Amino acid sequence: MPLHFLTADGEPDAAPSDAPLPYEERERWRRPYRPGPWRVAVAALSLLIASYLLMSTLIIAMAGTLAEAGVCLVASVLVIAYALRLLRMGVWVSSHGIRQVSLFRTATSAWRNVTAVRTAQQPVRWLGMPRTVQGQALLVEPRGGESPRTVLTDHNADFLARPEAFDRAADVVEAWAAEYRHP
Repeated sequence: MPLHFLTADGEPDAAPSDAPLPYEERERWRRPYRPGPWRVAVAALSLLIASYLLMSTLIIAMAGTLAEAGVCLVASVLVIAYALRLLRMGVWVSSHGIRQVSLFRTATSAWRNVTAVRTAQQPVRWLGMPRTVQGQALLVEPRGGESPRTVLTDHNADFLARPEAFDRAADVVEAWAAEYRHP
């Protein structure tokens, strides 16, 4: 198997200096952290259920009526859409602003409309459920005196039991805000 990244003498190729790095495209929306294991596990389980639904769709289409197969097909498409949206949930940043994607809606704030981005100790929801625990939250304060909006917590599906990952993600979002926010 050829190793294209090595030259004939076994030394690594020098990276071309004029090639843009993937993180240099500041116009693209990007998530400043990886999805957490809880989120990925639920999405994988949902896709497993969707595969069973698709298989049952095939069996029902061969043995039953097309209306029953259509119901199973619609259910499997909904489960797949849920899994994909679950993986897309989170905070995304670009040079345009900060975007919070939830299961049913997306809220975008332009950097010019943001007063501050800060981390605060406060009661936060545990895995998005109504139960609250004491934790850290990344707050975005919009201009105009509106109440701060919580965009990340250390007890959501991406950062549960991973406090260092939350700290890194909060630092990255705060750095984006410091770079693009206009006072």
